[in-house]
Amino acid sequence: MTQLAVEHVQPKGLPAYAHLIGRWNNFLLACVNCNSTKNKKDVVLSQVLLPDRDNTFVAFEYQDNGTVTASAQAIASGNGTVANNLLSLTGLDKAALNNPDENGKQVALDRVRQRMEALLCAQDALTSIRSQPENNMLRDAVVKLAKASGFFSVWMTVFNDDADMRLRLINSFPGTAESGCFDLISGNTVSPSPNPDALVAGGKI
Repeated sequence: MTQLAVEHVQPKGLPAYAHLIGRWNNFLLACVNCNSTKNKKDVVLSQVLLPDRDNTFVAFEYQDNGTVTASAQAIASGNGTVANNLLSLTGLDKAALNNPDENGKQVALDRVRQRMEALLCAQDALTSIRSQPENNMLRDAVVKLAKASGFFSVWMTVFNDDADMRLRLINSFPGTAESGCFDLISGNTVSPSPNPDALVAGGKI
């Protein structure tokens, strides 16, 4: 699993945001790659989706080649541009090429590879569950595997037609059930995000 880092949404290195250093509502948990790629870029909250205030699960689609694109729902709701802005901000739109980040680190190929590995692992698990749909021990084992590999959205995409597995995944990834972005009975998405902390420019999708 990719290591995590604490991201300052508004960069602490820019004088305009010096007053936000140490503010909880300016912190966001991010993977090291996203944090490194975003670096000191200014963030206009109204022009980008963020996972602490928007339902980013419905904003993106995860392709078999490991790429991430704005979802049909995001485009139809007028949020295609802000979805793409997040992909660009974090470098999630980079192709699997020799494409280093601002620190000269090779990240793109690694990130695409990691998504593809999670996708293949989830697809194998789906095949196993379809062969034994009533096996709860198998379902529990798959959830543990999903938590170990990460990439919640990839697993949810693969198990889109299995409401039981969607609910197990939602309830197993810390903070996901509490986000309000999923119905805890059906496993369906809730959009726009309820933005329970009333963060600025939240609830766009």
